[in-house]
Amino acid sequence: MIKGMILDVDGVIVGGKKGYNWPSPHPDVIAALKNLRRQGMIISLCTGKGTFAIRDIVLDARLDNIHIGDGGAIVVDFINNRIIDKHIIDKEIVQKIVKSLLKKNVYVELYTVDGYYIQKDAISDITRKHAAILYRDPVLLESLENDANKLEVTKITPVAKDKNERQIIVDIIKDFENILSLQWGVHLTANHLEFGIITLKYISKKESALRISRTTGIDMSQMLGVGDSMTDWQFMDICGYASAMGNANDELKQLVKKKGEKGFVAPSVDENGILAVFRHFNILNK
Repeated sequence: MIKGMILDVDGVIVGGKKGYNWPSPHPDVIAALKNLRRQGMIISLCTGKGTFAIRDIVLDARLDNIHIGDGGAIVVDFINNRIIDKHIIDKEIVQKIVKSLLKKNVYVELYTVDGYYIQKDAISDITRKHAAILYRDPVLLESLENDANKLEVTKITPVAKDKNERQIIVDIIKDFENILSLQWGVHLTANHLEFGIITLKYISKKESALRISRTTGIDMSQMLGVGDSMTDWQFMDICGYASAMGNANDELKQLVKKKGEKGFVAPSVDENGILAVFRHFNILNK
């Protein structure tokens, strides 16, 4: 029996159809989430983007349990206004990475619990596209490197416009691989860009899922994990039940199918596929 679920956000409940399921989930999806939570289902959102960006979804659906942001660097209960965990990157390391990225002309953002920051002279089309995804404009700093020592940075996000920039980012982070981890995220409204998710090494969506299990008392075998990217497999793999969206890549879909009757490949996010997930697993009482 499914007692809890862990849902990725972009590509799962938020899609790419403006005014339909972006920038906010479709009203039917919000209503279903609210109904499930009212019935006692634990629903935790798990995203690699800024934690603040999922706040309105949580409040609209009244999801009064813990949620994961910044790739696992922040654990928060929005309804009760509590920060459960925040994992801060050492200020000197942040400054070194920012310096290296800017030297290579890589666009970079720094994240804290409350917002995100960019260098003033870096404003570009990437800024506008990401602000729309995050529902918030960045704070502008004269020098991202110099001002980093004033911030409690939980995540560094370099943005790669092509394979060459992606490799530059990978090479820079290699020097810190004993301290930091690098994951990647994409968004349907900016799918030519890859968003780096740099956090402390022990941070991951898998560890976040285990934290949700410990906090709620729900065994992972009774959890449903839903995602659309291989990064999401970190938590989907250890959930008893898993679903990949129709817009997910084939590798993720094949892994989900290996769970047999406990796995399900849903329609795409732009077809409100998450509702088909709820129907398939018979967890929404109407």
